[in-house]
Amino acid sequence: MTRKNWVAEALDWLADSLEPVPHEINELDWKVAITDHKDRLIEHLIAFANYPSGGCLVFGVDDTGKPVGISQSEVATIANTLANVGRDAIEPPLALDHSVADCRGTPILLVRIPEQASKPVHRRGKSVEDAWIRSNGTTRKASRPEVAGLMLNSSPPRWEDLRASSLMGIDEVHAALDLDTIGRLLQRPLPVEPADLARWLADEGMLVAEARGYYITNFGAIASARSLAGFDGLARKGVRVVRYRGTNKVESIEEVPGQRGYAVAFEGLIAYLHQVLPRSEVIEQSLRTVVTMYPDIALRELIANALIHQDFSITGAGPMIDIYDDRIEITNPGALLPGKKLDRLIGTTPESRNDKLASSFRRYRICEERGTGFQKVVKAIELFGLPPLKMTVLDNAFRVTLFAPKKFTDMTLGERVEATYQHAVLQYLSSSSLTNTSLRNRFKLHEKSRNQITNLIGESVAAGRLKRKDEGSGNKFAEYWPYWA
Repeated sequence: MTRKNWVAEALDWLADSLEPVPHEINELDWKVAITDHKDRLIEHLIAFANYPSGGCLVFGVDDTGKPVGISQSEVATIANTLANVGRDAIEPPLALDHSVADCRGTPILLVRIPEQASKPVHRRGKSVEDAWIRSNGTTRKASRPEVAGLMLNSSPPRWEDLRASSLMGIDEVHAALDLDTIGRLLQRPLPVEPADLARWLADEGMLVAEARGYYITNFGAIASARSLAGFDGLARKGVRVVRYRGTNKVESIEEVPGQRGYAVAFEGLIAYLHQVLPRSEVIEQSLRTVVTMYPDIALRELIANALIHQDFSITGAGPMIDIYDDRIEITNPGALLPGKKLDRLIGTTPESRNDKLASSFRRYRICEERGTGFQKVVKAIELFGLPPLKMTVLDNAFRVTLFAPKKFTDMTLGERVEATYQHAVLQYLSSSSLTNTSLRNRFKLHEKSRNQITNLIGESVAAGRLKRKDEGSGNKFAEYWPYWA
């Protein structure tokens, strides 16, 4: 909420509390001046921070509801005292705001205490039961059931919503973020007026508005920064691409560190990969066409997946793309989420550590959010005749590997079995089944290879990767599902 909006809201609350008969309300508490009783100040701040939408302390109004005014020196003393109390005596710490306003021709001080997402707000150094709430216009200690209710309504702050910058003006925000590209991705013009632009950015989750300016959020920076180096903690979160000569890391050819936010740099990254990855030219109907070694849709989905699902709490590490002669590896910080199984990722229900980034990538038309990303990847791999997608859980990291084209005869038995399993999953998710014919088509083999494929299916069943759809059918026309179907 902007300063202008919360001041107007506070004045509406004050008007409601003064008419027709002066009375205090849950959203607001009058004070003639600041009290010497620090404990009571702490309790009021805690109560408002636990209250839905927060509340205000009003200084310069006496106990009868009559505005008595406040001096400039009192404003400074009250603001400093409450800021120190909110920072040092309360958990989580409170960020307060204040404004001097006119009430019936008399200056008064409004102090805004925003509702905290993480509850219960309580006295620092004490248990969570040392919490206070607003009730019937007064501040009182919360009961145990009320503390439990506050905990149920608590939502810890997400990494995406935390502040990435110092306080800025809207012009500085525009200079730090590539908003023109974001507008193009959303296919909409940017608001022209600074106030309208600020409101739009706040609605997009890129800004947090304060009384005297704006803070860029982690989401705003990681998605659209012109330079991630300009944000503390994000400089090493850029996508790093390293090209190697051969099939190991002995000799590197080039290292390109990512500098910009993920959304505004995504198309440039894909274009760079198209330039450096192996390509071949084919002639179809007298037209020369350039074909890449790796399917474009697979690169897009796997890279977007790595950016979206990484664990930003792991410091000093960012997404990596390693390019070798025979493969490309895409690695992101963060292991699989609890409960996720490696061999069930194809077609699984989508779940992300970074919901805002995931939903925005969908709105930016960079990827989709329906859980079919890996299905598209596997389908593209089969069309290109590549070995199966390899997924690996590392210490605090997750890696996917796309391999260069390889003939069936050159694949290992493990690769053949994994390709068979992934084909069975793809068939099952398409309301079909794996058959000898469908698997031969996947490997682009002739009818003469039927016995070879039959043996591979047997190996896959023995390895626990497939099961017969119908045990009563004959072997020649047998259909198979993945083991978990």
